[in-house]
Amino acid sequence: MTIYHNATLLPSPHCDARPDGAVVNVLVIHNISLPPSQFGTSGIRDLFMGELDPTAHPFYQEIAGLRVSAHCVIYRTGNVEQFVPFNERAWHAGLSTFQGKSRCNDFSIGIELEGTDTLAYTNEQYAALTELTEFIVKHYPDITLGRIVGHNDIATGRKTDPGQAFDWARYRKSLTHLI
Repeated sequence: MTIYHNATLLPSPHCDARPDGAVVNVLVIHNISLPPSQFGTSGIRDLFMGELDPTAHPFYQEIAGLRVSAHCVIYRTGNVEQFVPFNERAWHAGLSTFQGKSRCNDFSIGIELEGTDTLAYTNEQYAALTELTEFIVKHYPDITLGRIVGHNDIATGRKTDPGQAFDWARYRKSLTHLI
């Protein structure tokens, strides 16, 4: 079981085994905020743990019953929570395709950044994302710079995250020594 040493582990029920022979070779960057555009709430954690109270916010009624997760979430503070071990399949990508291969959850790792498409991410998030990426690539060397993508890249037309606020150049520059 591959767990990130700098994360708080909260085992989500929304995961399962990867298919036999699956090679983890894609890292997908997402964003999420619950309620939308609000930070520092328990909404993300509650959603990924299957404990979201639909009466806590009107938006939660729209997503009640969703069974989703990501491997990790990086909050605005830079704190990391891990919901699914990297060797297991998190349910983060949905209908998705990468380089002609569908079902990206089978062969990818999903990292959520607490944020929105349009609001700049924090320095703490970029630092935590770089460190987490280094850890992931050390354990999954088939993930190369060209195989680190946004949710929008694998679910074109359906998803927009991590959005125009995500500084891909800054992130990739932080990884040049690694990949």
